[in-house]
Amino acid sequence: MWRASIALLILLALSPIAIVSFFVHSGTSPSAVARAAGSTYLGFDLNTYPGDAALSVLRKTFSFGGYWLNAPPGTKQNTWLGKRQRMLSEKLGFLILFNGPQSGELKSPTQAVSRGTADAASAISMAKKEGFPPGAIMFLDIEEGGRLPPKYHAYLRTWADALARARYGAGVYCSGMPVNEGQGVTIATADDIRNNRAKRDLAYFIYNDACPPSPGCVVPHNPLPPSASGIPYAAVWQFAQSPRRKEFTAHCAATYNPDGNCYVPGDTAHAWFLDLNSATSPDPSNGRDGAP
Repeated sequence: MWRASIALLILLALSPIAIVSFFVHSGTSPSAVARAAGSTYLGFDLNTYPGDAALSVLRKTFSFGGYWLNAPPGTKQNTWLGKRQRMLSEKLGFLILFNGPQSGELKSPTQAVSRGTADAASAISMAKKEGFPPGAIMFLDIEEGGRLPPKYHAYLRTWADALARARYGAGVYCSGMPVNEGQGVTIATADDIRNNRAKRDLAYFIYNDACPPSPGCVVPHNPLPPSASGIPYAAVWQFAQSPRRKEFTAHCAATYNPDGNCYVPGDTAHAWFLDLNSATSPDPSNGRDGAP
């Protein structure tokens, strides 16, 4: 017993990355590692609203879910609008998402500022219409990896400032995966944004589905904390995507369904393929407005 206690103390003294390394090399279960690192919460996101009945099934596994304010990437319509009360009825927390532009859509710093102002106004309008309270955090979906061009940082700063003036919080969904720029230089999009934020307070929802540090498509009671992603300041970590990206998930391929997607255990029909997230809060966007 005393040896186990000493081992636990040593584990607790490790950094999040060292904890993940311990998990990978020792075979320790993700739940045990999460308990050592602190309580975390499991969430899901997907582009298409899965249906009212699905939320009852998903709530048995997840504490929060993604909620789009505009059309998600690769889609032309948003099927989430009007579903906030249904999520509240299931006592689900929120991960509020707004689909941002690609760098190629921003033609100049001036146009980027104009687009940032317009997109922020749209996000604020939709958030109010959906009933999200002041202080709720909206995560701007940035699909590009690596270092962002200056015009994108101009867009992002404008977006964040406009949300702050409207008493909403700004966040980003971005890559936490290092990109090799050559000559020994690597950069993760999250770090690049943080280095260019000035004094703005941003929340970070990062994706890193590479195994390790990701455990793959697993739904433990206590998931690994966001800091175990490799981004110590992350508030939310997307550790599995559907469909799985084969170039990053070879070491955890067996955790995914044979079709390459990730499904919740209660979804026997495999109707809703999901992305899986862990967070430091059961309501990462503070979108519940005090609801129990």
